[in-house]
Amino acid sequence: MTTAGSLVDVPGTKVGHAHDPRAWTGCTAIVWEKGALCSVDVRGSAPGTRETDLLDPTCLVDRVHAICLSGGSGYGLDSATGIAAYLEGRGIGADVGYGIVPIVPAAVLFDLSVGDPKVRPDKAMGYAAASRATDAPVQEGNVGAGCGASVGKIGGFAKAMKSGLGSASVRLPGGLVIGAVVAVNALGEVRDPATREVLAGPLSADGRLEDSHELLIRKPFSFTEVPKGTNTTLAVVASNANLTKAELKKVAEMTHDGFARTIYPVHTMYDGDAVFAASTGGVDASVDVVGAVSAQVVAEAIARAVRLAEGGGGLLSHRDLKNVRQGDGIKL
Repeated sequence: MTTAGSLVDVPGTKVGHAHDPRAWTGCTAIVWEKGALCSVDVRGSAPGTRETDLLDPTCLVDRVHAICLSGGSGYGLDSATGIAAYLEGRGIGADVGYGIVPIVPAAVLFDLSVGDPKVRPDKAMGYAAASRATDAPVQEGNVGAGCGASVGKIGGFAKAMKSGLGSASVRLPGGLVIGAVVAVNALGEVRDPATREVLAGPLSADGRLEDSHELLIRKPFSFTEVPKGTNTTLAVVASNANLTKAELKKVAEMTHDGFARTIYPVHTMYDGDAVFAASTGGVDASVDVVGAVSAQVVAEAIARAVRLAEGGGGLLSHRDLKNVRQGDGIKL
């Protein structure tokens, strides 16, 4: 199976970014103006979320109107308020009899160590991201929630590399479309899901990629260099499959396999990894097919997030390491 395209290939899906490139932070709005069924699965042990409890299959609300992915750690949850304000102004939301309430679950990642920690995504930035949401191909790299993302912090932030945001999609026979967008901010290293090549991870003093598992074994009891809660990979996977909320919960669970194929280690005590799974409906499909393919699409999006990121905020990127190997003279 080959992946191409981006999340907006799923009918009814729009994506918009807003970010501050000088402060190295931003947010991403994934918008469904007609609503989408949605559930979530959180595997990391240091999450920062809003309105995720209502996505449990046992809860009343089954449709969301947007999902907010943001930098800024806990402060970044404020950006979801801006997305909700934008949607309310356009009459998009759940009718509660006294007006409408847009349902906007959110999850955040920690990027305060990369840029200006006093600048965080806020209501205004969330509003801007939602207002820019379109069905044009998703911008990738140092954008939106991935603006200040980094990976390879298992050896301390001084050894980290720049990451970003990636997207991918696949079209299957019968009209099924599955797409994903991922902001990659992992404690561990990121590998190519097909070749297992390490794309980005902790760097040694002379610029070599270190093995994250070796670092883990060397310091098995604590990582004093890594503050708790400073890593998280956030994914939204969507399809046009006719699935129930309970089935989407299963899709979200299965999609975490894509994290495990690319991020080493993953779902640690220092990560807040979360997957949102949504569906706009229209095509009959097996939950197992959607879940298995979603994992593949997310794995590709994670790799793209690293490959398309540019160095900045004092961190080198995968592109920088490629240039070094090609003799372009970048100094480590």
